[in-house]
Amino acid sequence: MKYKILENPNCEDAYGLIEEALRKRATITIYACCKVNYEGRALSELNWGERIILIKPDGSFLIHQEKKVEPVNWQPPKSKTRGYIQDNNLILESHRRTPKELLTVEIRKVQYITYANIEDFEELEQAGYEKDMGDMIMEKPHMIEEGFKPTAREYSVEHGFIDILGKDCDNNLMILELKARKAGVSAVKQLKRYLTDFEDDDNDYLKECLVQKKKIRGLLVAPSLGEDAKELIEKEGIEFVAVNPSKELKRDKKVTLDAF
Repeated sequence: MKYKILENPNCEDAYGLIEEALRKRATITIYACCKVNYEGRALSELNWGERIILIKPDGSFLIHQEKKVEPVNWQPPKSKTRGYIQDNNLILESHRRTPKELLTVEIRKVQYITYANIEDFEELEQAGYEKDMGDMIMEKPHMIEEGFKPTAREYSVEHGFIDILGKDCDNNLMILELKARKAGVSAVKQLKRYLTDFEDDDNDYLKECLVQKKKIRGLLVAPSLGEDAKELIEKEGIEFVAVNPSKELKRDKKVTLDAF
């Protein structure tokens, strides 16, 4: 692994390292005091604070705070990153073309910055997760209901990534939120947020898939549903479908104790 590190660099040196890393399609990690602004299908602002910035060769751009697993701001793969210096501060921009989104990070002080050319050609083998449920549904969509036709996976909207989008036999849009374990209130609320992302009649996806907006259905797909969640889905008009994820790894060859 080839890498380079700078500690407490000035603005010009940090900019130079980032430009070098972008040319080499390296993974960049920055610990810095920064301010973040987002413009796109919504607006957001995160005031000054010490954060971790992660820029990957596929265009992913993530900003992490000291708590929680998920980034507080991010741009998906295929986004374009550029940097420049303005008013003695380092500015990083992540542009997404479709839909048009701009994430701007103004850096006042860099404590630590590094880049590395990482070689990793393996894919994680998992079983019993949402991805396995998604694979099963894509292969056998009738397990949701007869006539269901999935049209997209991991579809990005303002409030996150929808697991599966599709249409029913009446051409109504269906939004599926998948949970590999018992689903609770948080899953219902997340699905409700996705539904609000499609309230606009001028939605790009509705145009793209030619859905007749008779009805938009939200389906929570999980092995079971918590009691508190049962009350909430009835209130919100959300449907529930019971599906258990497969728990078999898809390796061609499994190692057992018989091999020793």
